[in-house]
Amino acid sequence: MTFGLKKERAVWLDMDQTQLDEAYDQLKFASNRDQIVRRYASNSEEVRRRLGAPKRLSYGVSPIEGFDLYATAKPNAPINIFIHGGAWRSGLARDNAFAAELFVHSGAHYLVADFANIMETGGDLMLMSHQIRKAVAWAYNNTSTFEGDRNRIYISGHSSGAHLASIVMVTDWSHDFGLPKDIVKGGVLCSGMFDLKPVRLSSRSKDISFTDVVEHALSSQRHLNKLHAPIVVAYGTLETPEFQRQSRDFAAAVEALGKPVRLLVAENYNHFEIAETLANPYGLLGRAVLQQMNLTAD
Repeated sequence: MTFGLKKERAVWLDMDQTQLDEAYDQLKFASNRDQIVRRYASNSEEVRRRLGAPKRLSYGVSPIEGFDLYATAKPNAPINIFIHGGAWRSGLARDNAFAAELFVHSGAHYLVADFANIMETGGDLMLMSHQIRKAVAWAYNNTSTFEGDRNRIYISGHSSGAHLASIVMVTDWSHDFGLPKDIVKGGVLCSGMFDLKPVRLSSRSKDISFTDVVEHALSSQRHLNKLHAPIVVAYGTLETPEFQRQSRDFAAAVEALGKPVRLLVAENYNHFEIAETLANPYGLLGRAVLQQMNLTAD
């Protein structure tokens, strides 16, 4: 008779609880995470040294509800709003400005959003998503304050920021904000989560007050009937298996509805490395966002 360890019960697909938790823990697949996140911040500081300090724009009443605006000299310029990642737990606009020069020198305004993290909202992910949607609506309604073109607003996001950006892409702007349904003209969503069921089952749920309503409302893949603009979905081959699957499944769901989508795969990039390609006009994300916005690198 042979004896062995009893296999744990599958929780999601063929993964047991430990495997699922690891599949939503980027540190298990990217040991250089802290180094790269520090580099986001130091490169952002270098950008401010060259471009100057950003203008701070408030979209709400609390101090965190604001944008850092890196403005181009071009009048009536298109706008890209960037939503940073950080597992919904961390991150600030000032530390995620490393791509600003790509936009500014290509003739676009770059707005990096600040918003409350999940610890500050007491686990309320709905509040975080509302802040981001409110921020985009404010930008649309106030483009005259920074010489932006309200008819050329685009959004980009990375990791949990890509999740929040995807919620923006499927917002019913007419019903919820009294705005045209297509105020966002395109989105670049990198390494995001688009169906929250497996996230809810993972250890990430310890920070978030999940309910069936929250899971459904904030799973953008379930609301693609409200998608009115082309999107680019990207991931790296060294990301966790679940983050890779989430991007593939999301892009496939959009394509199945006959809506415009591009799926980009960054070979040999992990979850944190791929975000840095947004700062490079010849990088995977930089090239994609310039093409989407019909811009060329200066």
